[in-house]
Amino acid sequence: MTTQAIEAEPACPPAAEAARPRYGRAAPRADASAAATRSDRRLVVQECRFDDIPRETWDALVDLAPAATPFSRWAFHRAWWDGYGATAHDQTLVVTQADSSAPDALPVAIVPLMHRHEVEPTDAESRSTLRHGAGLGLTPVEPTAKAIFFGASYHADYATVLAAPADLPDVARATVDHLARTPAGHSHPAPWDVVDLRRLRCMDPAADALRDAFAAAAPGNRWEVIREREDVCPIVTLPEGVDFDGYLDTLGKKARHEIRRKLRRAQSRGEVRLEESADPLRELDSFIQLHQRKWGEAGLFPANAGGDAGRVFIRRLFETFGPHGTVRLSFLTVDGRRIAAGIHLDDGRVIYYYNAGVDPDARDLSPGVVMIARYMEAAIALGRRRFDFLRGDEPYKYDWGAVDEPIQRLLVLRTGH
Repeated sequence: MTTQAIEAEPACPPAAEAARPRYGRAAPRADASAAATRSDRRLVVQECRFDDIPRETWDALVDLAPAATPFSRWAFHRAWWDGYGATAHDQTLVVTQADSSAPDALPVAIVPLMHRHEVEPTDAESRSTLRHGAGLGLTPVEPTAKAIFFGASYHADYATVLAAPADLPDVARATVDHLARTPAGHSHPAPWDVVDLRRLRCMDPAADALRDAFAAAAPGNRWEVIREREDVCPIVTLPEGVDFDGYLDTLGKKARHEIRRKLRRAQSRGEVRLEESADPLRELDSFIQLHQRKWGEAGLFPANAGGDAGRVFIRRLFETFGPHGTVRLSFLTVDGRRIAAGIHLDDGRVIYYYNAGVDPDARDLSPGVVMIARYMEAAIALGRRRFDFLRGDEPYKYDWGAVDEPIQRLLVLRTGH
């Protein structure tokens, strides 16, 4: 049975163009395998450890995937497994062509997966619950269900299959064939209760390929396949050929007036600067303090095991991407006083606004509005055309002209054995 639940969606932009491919050597350690034959092509699916896949191999396939973002990069997954690996079990899949004899051949695909229960007993302590849009009425799943998720999808805003577009239908069928099998010697009646794939971007061809493959296999396996909207990511498309003032002129009258008023008020107190940290690893504690002052126990760093994991994850992000890589740390100062901090990702085309913290004692200076204004100014100066606020429909995002782009959930339920 297949259920569609996202027919009425905001318009989607074309899928991002794939970057130029790079090639590397794969070295997966096979734990189990499955094969799928379509026409004269035979693909082999191997379960392996994330640790066993070279960075260059992983990222070469990221470069081929049309919907990939920095959240798909090896560096992001490395940081996530280092911080939160205790909350999940690695189930990364490597897909190769069975008759390939080239020792340095790139795998056909990597499908970054992990499994765990929908709700682990330690989730209240670690805050590792998979969050989604409020009020969307997602299909409920038993908390004890053993679920297969995309790897790192608890803290990644987007996820996808790492493969070239032309390979996605075959890769999806091979992946589904693999998931339909019960490994030899497996004591449980089924190796999973649900497949719960989140963070699939609008217009990602991997989403369609996976849905089609699961739907085709559903009758013979007594599965129900549901595709539904999980959340929205409000995104600003920055006008070409305008400066910051020109961009503000494109906004609604009320929003434009409020932004300019708050900027003038902050500027009346002294020089306003958003400066990128030259040494983010050394200054991460300053960011964490501002983040905690804003979010407290509801944030990324609660005073428990989850907060410890969050600190490891954030630090490893900067270590794995490099201090001047895709992930950046910036501080907002007014008259030399730090009143806000932000972490963003920049892939050369898009700014992704990932996390922030503010000093609540500086609320009269509107630090959140002023920091985003400076971020927009910097994005325009760098020639970036998109500013992605990432998951969540918080009202402030729409003051900047953001338009929703949905992300999808593909859920596969067993209806019998």
